[in-house]
Amino acid sequence: MSDYLSNLFSLKGKTALVTGGSKGIGKMISTALIKAGAKVYISSRSKETCDATAAELSEQGECISIPFDLSIVENIQHLADELEKREEKLDVLINNSGRTWGAPIDEFPERGWDDVMTLNVKSPFYLVQRLLPMLEKAGTKEDPARIINIGSIAGLMATTQQAYSYMASKAAINHLTKGLAKDLVSKHIIANAIAPGFFPSKMTKFITENEEAKKYATGMIPLKRMGEPDEIGSLAIFLCAKPSAYVTGAVIPIDGGILVNQ
Repeated sequence: MSDYLSNLFSLKGKTALVTGGSKGIGKMISTALIKAGAKVYISSRSKETCDATAAELSEQGECISIPFDLSIVENIQHLADELEKREEKLDVLINNSGRTWGAPIDEFPERGWDDVMTLNVKSPFYLVQRLLPMLEKAGTKEDPARIINIGSIAGLMATTQQAYSYMASKAAINHLTKGLAKDLVSKHIIANAIAPGFFPSKMTKFITENEEAKKYATGMIPLKRMGEPDEIGSLAIFLCAKPSAYVTGAVIPIDGGILVNQ
């Protein structure tokens, strides 16, 4: 790769926090940012998993585990306090922690709404609120700080898969991203969302481990396959690097073309 491209997409000197960074899409993104030179903090509910992933990724760069269960809103303050002990500023916040819930419409429980909306929408908002001073310190007119929310194509299409609260939460985080982009641009902070389709993760385990489900899912995808880690990782690098400084308020699908059929 030429020096021009290396410098253009380098994240050296950048500090990032990836919630839900210990597995699935969060791990894919964390790996990519580390390879691009960023110092990456990962957080997840399981201390054991978070610590193990940080140790694994530290073989490729700098990765630090700060595990917290962000479905408990009070832990957002604890996470921010821990980060402030270690860093003066934060260049990149990636809100990836999330969960889903599936049940028939006539059996869907209240907890299936409360748990999903809290972790997928409420917690990202309050994490942005709490980390705003660190993001403001990092951002400049030429190189704004970044907020990247991980949405889903489920928030852009009407196929429910009986995950009613999940699809609503992802539509909400997509829309919240646009509001954040508008309100924070004057603080030199840009906000965008990634809307993934099917990638191998715990959330899509029911597809990857079931041949019939996998056949149905890939049948929906014009490219006839699930996404690869480097593909979503590269998109995350773009949104954190110099070339994306003029992009804010965007919701970017990465779905193998599923939305083309909508």
